[in-house]
Amino acid sequence: MKAAKNLRRTKSIGRGQRTASVIVMLALLSNVLPAFAVGASEGQAASKEKAGKLSDEQRAVHVLNRLSFGPRAGDVERVLKLGVGRYIEEQLNPERIDDRAAEGRLANLSTLGMSNSELLAKFPNPGMLVRQLQRRGELPADLADVAAARRQGNQQQPPPNAPTGEAQSRMSAPGSMPVPDADANRNEYRRAIMRYMRENGMEPPARIMAELQASRILRAAYGERQLQEVMVDFWSNHFNVFAGKGADRWFLTSYDRDVIRPNALGNFRDLLEATAKSPAMLFYLDNFQSVSPDAQTPRRRAGLGELFGAGGTRRNTDPERAARRQRRLTRGDGDDTAMTRPQPPQQRRQRGINENYARELMELHTLGVEGGYTQKDVQEVARAFTGWTIIAPRGARGMEGVAERAGTFVFLPRLHDSNEKTVLGQKIAAGGGMEDAQKVLDILVRHPSTARFVAAKLARRFVSDNPPPALVERVAAAFTKSGGDIKDTLRALFAAPEFDAAEARRAKIKTPFELAVSALRALGAETNGGPALQQWLARMGEGLYQYQAPTGYPDTAEHWVNTGGLLERLNFALALASNRIPGTRVDLARVAGESAAPGRSVDHARVVEQFVALVLHGEMSEKSRAVLLKQLSEPAGAPDASAPTQQESAPTADAMTTRGPRAGGGRFGRGQGRAQQADLAATANPEVARIAALVLGSPEFQRQ
Repeated sequence: MKAAKNLRRTKSIGRGQRTASVIVMLALLSNVLPAFAVGASEGQAASKEKAGKLSDEQRAVHVLNRLSFGPRAGDVERVLKLGVGRYIEEQLNPERIDDRAAEGRLANLSTLGMSNSELLAKFPNPGMLVRQLQRRGELPADLADVAAARRQGNQQQPPPNAPTGEAQSRMSAPGSMPVPDADANRNEYRRAIMRYMRENGMEPPARIMAELQASRILRAAYGERQLQEVMVDFWSNHFNVFAGKGADRWFLTSYDRDVIRPNALGNFRDLLEATAKSPAMLFYLDNFQSVSPDAQTPRRRAGLGELFGAGGTRRNTDPERAARRQRRLTRGDGDDTAMTRPQPPQQRRQRGINENYARELMELHTLGVEGGYTQKDVQEVARAFTGWTIIAPRGARGMEGVAERAGTFVFLPRLHDSNEKTVLGQKIAAGGGMEDAQKVLDILVRHPSTARFVAAKLARRFVSDNPPPALVERVAAAFTKSGGDIKDTLRALFAAPEFDAAEARRAKIKTPFELAVSALRALGAETNGGPALQQWLARMGEGLYQYQAPTGYPDTAEHWVNTGGLLERLNFALALASNRIPGTRVDLARVAGESAAPGRSVDHARVVEQFVALVLHGEMSEKSRAVLLKQLSEPAGAPDASAPTQQESAPTADAMTTRGPRAGGGRFGRGQGRAQQADLAATANPEVARIAALVLGSPEFQRQ
């Protein structure tokens, strides 16, 4: 707990009050920030002047940086022995790679194998659980009393800034009743719900996302199927879903397991349809509530057969309750749905077509914003996807024949607009059903704009932020020729001279996820991928599944390179090297040997070279090395004129919290990070930890 608090604590840094570690970090940052911003480092420029191609070792490192989450000790030698071409082909066929060791690390993450309906039942939304129990008349008396007290408190509570509880009682007029303490009511309400859940074998839903994020970290850090994991990361961002929206936290486990992961190196058309049908995407972009304006919600029990087949019965057979239940089956809850509880007419949403998914399908998933579609195309595609929805997206506790299918995809013909449609100039005849949307997917995948859009994103991920247009065209041609085969498309990309060019080497800034995992791999760290590490990803600006906008996290350096963001990266490196991330440990003695022993004097130059050899394979620019060694040689606590002041490094804001980015994702809190003074005294040898952190924080390691 203390360590976790230390991760969140930020102190003001005065010029005469910095610790030695912070001085070095800020000095290094001030000297190397331009190297992040420009297109090539000192070492890159030199390599381009001396030769137009990479050495065998440089090429092996380059391929490992791009096709994996960074080399581990011994990986470069393995790739050199195997051959770069054979390594690439091996990674393109992950089913042939034994990955049992990585899978074994996931054995205790039980939610990974659960279906949506099982997750909804085992980890229910507490508020929804209470409402379901109330509707069925099964709410226990004690919980009902607490819920009633909370409702009464909410109705009577004073304005937000007014005193409550005991303070309110003292201030009340003589003889008046005090206003209930809303916080006390809320806490008691939560405790009562948690008690009920424990007694009935249920758990809080936070565990679902914690285990899913841990699985992503563990697979990336320890898996042998590295290219597949890189592509899982790529497609998860391309087809972004925000965990904070309503029911999506229950649906993202199956989204990763059943949609993204099996199709990451398959066919784009299959991947596209899998995402379109996934409850995660249907809920996130609201298509689950998109219906033909002419659709009629059935009010007879016979309609259940259309949804669930035989056996769709419930213990209580009251006709009116059955009708109410039937109307609830394809709705969500709260503000995320169009089919909410009965409201006054002026507040009830108009049922009809929702265009959100149709627009993002074309703009972000296939054609691109310049792909040649119109608003009319958006409307026509939205009509084609009416009736694609979710069975009981919030769960169906107590509904026999329904609960086991809660949170799964269903197509409802009665909600579909079956009239003729025209998409990108191609007619879809009237009278169709689910196949209308499938024809739309065929049209989009075959469109040349889709090939160029996907090719450009892949080239941007694997080559450079501004890939040559000729490269994009060749990769797009491979996409088209192969009918959207992802492996063939990647083969064309990896075989291109632009991929192996000297200027492509270390041309990409690592995202926070790539940085964190590559640091774990480089240092041979042991981690459980738990909440502390997940919080660091969020602090650095890339909390997994935490980007609210459907665009996904940006994939170019300009988003990630700013003073606040780089400071958080340096803070992470220092926390990792000093073993201040609960659940994660590194053994620096494996690199520094006796130098890492407690109390040993450290030969800075020698230990720096040891970590440069391990982490950077001997390649650190003379400028970075000189700045690092200069600062290490100065007395601890001495002011340094080259180090930016607190105002220069973080002019306006508090440190970033451990929560995910705000709506839209933001830019690392827009430069709001501050250097965190980690307590290196708790490390076996603080100097060695400091050196390791500074090498991880160098421009060379931040690039791939």
